[in-house]
Amino acid sequence: MSNTFFVTGTDTDAGKTVVTRTLIESSVRAGQRTAGFKPIASGSTLTAYGMRNADALFLQAASRPELQYEEVNPYTFEPPIAPHIAAKQAGISIDPARLSEGLSKLKSKNDVVFVEGAGGWRVPLSDTMKLSDWVRQEEMAVILVVGVKLGCLNHAMLTAEAIQNDGLRLVGWVANLVDPNTHCYEDNLKYLETYLPAPKLGEIPYLPGIAKRDLTAYLNIDLLASPVSSS
Repeated sequence: MSNTFFVTGTDTDAGKTVVTRTLIESSVRAGQRTAGFKPIASGSTLTAYGMRNADALFLQAASRPELQYEEVNPYTFEPPIAPHIAAKQAGISIDPARLSEGLSKLKSKNDVVFVEGAGGWRVPLSDTMKLSDWVRQEEMAVILVVGVKLGCLNHAMLTAEAIQNDGLRLVGWVANLVDPNTHCYEDNLKYLETYLPAPKLGEIPYLPGIAKRDLTAYLNIDLLASPVSSS
């Protein structure tokens, strides 16, 4: 049975890609067939192979067995803007059925799938649907990436509350230090450890060139070992 985890963030640039890639690499090292899925990506570049998004390419490179780009990222938009606006500008609609089809295919041939969101929890896909609606439809377990900076406590608690109010399980969270000048780092973490309703999977420090580093030592995926996804 495939376990599927949705990785969301407290806001844009919280570190979802870094954490998702590290989760994939940790799972692969544990002997699991593991796929990364980036259903929707904005801020992409036109290449000789078509539109490509850097975040999705990171997930593709980490996944084992290897995946085609289109399996990792069904919707790719060039401008770095909200997905529903990018879709309107491209003259298309984001079809949640296409997202579900892509996820189902990955689940059928992998032990674990890590799905990286776009922006924060309530990012819209259209005027009537949010990405969180699709996550709820698929009944995915949720991992929260807390971008540690000024204001992160409020963002983290509100996001966790929204996830629970949607009837989903927050199964873990990761502290990712995005601002090295953050004051009272340990105090912030102590508060989150006390009040977030899920275990801390690890802490990722502020590191130069973080996208190219092996960060698996910073996370403990054993805390995700029990079956948590009914999808």
